[in-house]
Amino acid sequence: MSNKLVSVNPFTGKEITHYNTDTPTIIKHKLEQSHKAFGKWSKVSVRQRAAYLKALADYLQKNKKSMAELATLEMGKPYVQSVTEIEKSATTLTYYSDNGPRFLEPEPVETDAQTSYVSFQPLGTVLAIMPWNFPYWQVFRAMGPILMAGNAMVLKHASNVTGCALAIEKALQEAGLPEYLFQTLILSSSEMEPVIAHKYINAVTFTGSNGGGSKIAEIAGKYLKKQVLELGGSDAYLVLEDADLKRAVEVCVTSRLNNTGQSCISAKRFVVHEKVRATFESQMVALMQEKKYGDPMNTSMQLGPMARHDLRDQLHKQVLDSVEKGAKILCGGFIPDEPGAFYPPTVLTGVKKGMPAYDEELFGPVAAIIAAKDEEEAIRIGNDSIFGLGGAVFSRDIKRAERIAEEELQAGSVFVNDFVRSDARMPFGGIKQSGYGRELSYYGLREFVNIKSIFVR
Repeated sequence: MSNKLVSVNPFTGKEITHYNTDTPTIIKHKLEQSHKAFGKWSKVSVRQRAAYLKALADYLQKNKKSMAELATLEMGKPYVQSVTEIEKSATTLTYYSDNGPRFLEPEPVETDAQTSYVSFQPLGTVLAIMPWNFPYWQVFRAMGPILMAGNAMVLKHASNVTGCALAIEKALQEAGLPEYLFQTLILSSSEMEPVIAHKYINAVTFTGSNGGGSKIAEIAGKYLKKQVLELGGSDAYLVLEDADLKRAVEVCVTSRLNNTGQSCISAKRFVVHEKVRATFESQMVALMQEKKYGDPMNTSMQLGPMARHDLRDQLHKQVLDSVEKGAKILCGGFIPDEPGAFYPPTVLTGVKKGMPAYDEELFGPVAAIIAAKDEEEAIRIGNDSIFGLGGAVFSRDIKRAERIAEEELQAGSVFVNDFVRSDARMPFGGIKQSGYGRELSYYGLREFVNIKSIFVR
């Protein structure tokens, strides 16, 4: 008898529905179907693949309202942000539709051969293991390059957004893509090893925590499967003494509270020059306290509930543990006395090494302010992390900030006077315990191909 995955509305705490997990027989059948679909899809011309991706992008645009409502229902994302997520997914599919054929053109190489070049061929079926925080974007971000390159894809989504996973599968069917090219596996995380080990799985892409990524890497390495890992982050935003504080505060609060703070690239640690720290703190607290949380379907709300009550409770524990070690709460920092997995916008100051707010990822609407006496110390603190996903620098001296961004901060992406975000035109990924490999752009497409050297005498 199969187990069940339960979908719970984090705003009401009520069960939405439940799903029977796939049996080993069903999973085996799906992987066999995927392998057959890959055999056909890999022979489809790159121009035709591009046309299919454009049709899928058009479907998302036409159906974004109903799909957005489902995401808000399942994981509590503010509805307006759910719509934006689907629009961004459609834009990314269009990007690969427009540019994929060019990215896949053979590259000539000068050698002593009559002809020599590098060809880019698909790998097979790619397993995507995706999180709940961006239930559409995370999947389509991977899907664009995977399918464009000629691969098939199977998805193991987070259990609390199974409805979104099935909506994605329906989207491909309705948009007219070949049958079985994309399939959803309904199973728990503990059941992943046999799937990864299966002979028809040729690569794995994973987005999630660094702990989860370590386990996936261990299993995939055991079976010699290619991996791309996009893991956690504790992005440091450096606010220097010459920063435009009004803009810096607005950008930092926007980044910290996006998706109710549940984003790997949300700003989390704010390393502020001591000369401007007091002003930055007062302005940040004032703006954070203006933000409303409540029913995520209400378009006037900037924050919804966190995705699950246990995640909210874990965040609160990190806050309390940091306070016990000397941090000070400037606003927020309590569990509201009302239904729903809510946590208010929270600002901590006096944060130092050894506190959860300094050392760990705060996956929710909590900002940690860390004082720095000068630029050198700000850079040191920014890099003093097991993570290396993103970062930002705020300064009116653009050359100074750009030098720090390019040469000093240890991260996969660094933004100057703006907040970190992904863009289909730029590679995205991290270093250190934020993972390895890249998604998006030209580089993301090359992660899931056989880079084949051809030499003709």
